[in-house]
Amino acid sequence: MSTAEKDRHQPLGFSMVPPGREPGVQTEPGATSPGSGDALGERLAAPLGDDDYVDLEAELSSANVDGLLARLDSELVGLVPVKTRIREISALLLIDRLRARYRLSSARPSLHMCFTGSPGTGKTTVALRMAELLYRLGYLRRNGLISVTRDDLVGQYIGHTAPKTREILKRAMGGVLFIDEAYYLYRQENERDYGQETIEILLQVMENDRDDLVVILAGYRDRMDAFFQSNPGMSSRIAHHIDFPDYNADELMSIAQLMLSEQGYRLSEEARAAMSAYIVARMGQPRFANARSIRNALERARLRQADRLVSSGARRLDKAALMAIEADDILRSRVFDGVKEIPPA
Repeated sequence: MSTAEKDRHQPLGFSMVPPGREPGVQTEPGATSPGSGDALGERLAAPLGDDDYVDLEAELSSANVDGLLARLDSELVGLVPVKTRIREISALLLIDRLRARYRLSSARPSLHMCFTGSPGTGKTTVALRMAELLYRLGYLRRNGLISVTRDDLVGQYIGHTAPKTREILKRAMGGVLFIDEAYYLYRQENERDYGQETIEILLQVMENDRDDLVVILAGYRDRMDAFFQSNPGMSSRIAHHIDFPDYNADELMSIAQLMLSEQGYRLSEEARAAMSAYIVARMGQPRFANARSIRNALERARLRQADRLVSSGARRLDKAALMAIEADDILRSRVFDGVKEIPPA
């Protein structure tokens, strides 16, 4: 493996606490997790004298920051620039909390964010982990994320939008509000569109309640840029702009193998060659959605595997047969229509 490849796949923790698995993040209001930020916040509130020391390793261990970053690294292939930025944000927040114990005053950092990138590049997963990270470090009172789109916020008639928007904000308060395809909030070409009312309410809450709510906007980069140009007030409230690059073919293959392994499947040698060819072909087709398209392809491969086994006439099946995805389970995809030759393994 080359140096560049090693850098691309290196673990992204702080290298002070052994990485570990954490309980699943809840996405409903009021969700919490062990090792909570409340306990950490109470301990960090204790003032220190000028000659006192803080145990950085103990603070990292208590908040389990490394464990969370290791989990993010295991969940998502590649995306090193994204993971590096998350690590930097977590380091800043932890150091700011420690500085407060010495009465080194600094303004609470702005935490509103914008995630840009194509579908299937991990934006929602990173938002979930960010919600947990902010909770563990004591910057949010709940480990919760509410994911919404325009339809959840904007009404269809006069007087409908404000109550819808405020209800969502009420549910999200104390945690993270994730707005996917945020550029659809306001359709400038429609003079009767009510999305501007939602934006005005969001702007007010993002400013006045920034200590109790983090808003993450997400969508395609070019469309988000246009959205910010037409809504400069929103742009000024976003502190962190994080771009999620598309996956390359090798990374998508790693994602496929990770997904299959988690579900107790594996590709035969011939199936790996077929899957590699599938990825290359699918990347060049319309509506490709990175890891999401790979997940859908594997679901269909599982269907074909099940049909193959049931239709085989075999009276007995062993564990290996139930786990194996064969080349034909991949090659029967319509993606290969018109493809004359499949590269060898």
